[in-house]
Amino acid sequence: MTFSTADLCDAHAGSKPLQIAEPIFTSYGGHAAFSGQITTLKVFEDPTLLESTLQEKVLDRVLVIDGGGFHHCALLGDALTRLAIDNGWQGIILYGSIRNRALLDTLPIGIRALHTYPLRSDKHDHGESNISVTFAGVQFKKDHFLYADEDGIIVSETKLS
Repeated sequence: MTFSTADLCDAHAGSKPLQIAEPIFTSYGGHAAFSGQITTLKVFEDPTLLESTLQEKVLDRVLVIDGGGFHHCALLGDALTRLAIDNGWQGIILYGSIRNRALLDTLPIGIRALHTYPLRSDKHDHGESNISVTFAGVQFKKDHFLYADEDGIIVSETKLS
């Protein structure tokens, strides 16, 4: 599916409620544009649930992670990103940090995150999945639709065309 978030906003303004994320993210990964149905996680400096979620085979899904906006460690690096690609994830939105940016930028996936940080996170085995998470002025819910490109990130309850 080829799309432009600007065109989607123009076409659906007023007819469907769209949420537009505040422009706080940096683009990483080899794909500038990506879309899919949302799966959500809420974790705190712990990649355990993130890893188990990325092991799931999916079709046209985007993982939205509320990492609390913290920058004490990176939740996502090249190993987990390769796992995401291998299992069909279209993109990742991370309210937190990534690491290994140069390598991530060569991989065929779209990633939005706040920043980079070289220290990896530790495993503590806690977090929540498939709950509503809110950051960047958007409430992200499981199975809503997310569209991201160079202009921004939009979320809709229904699939847009």
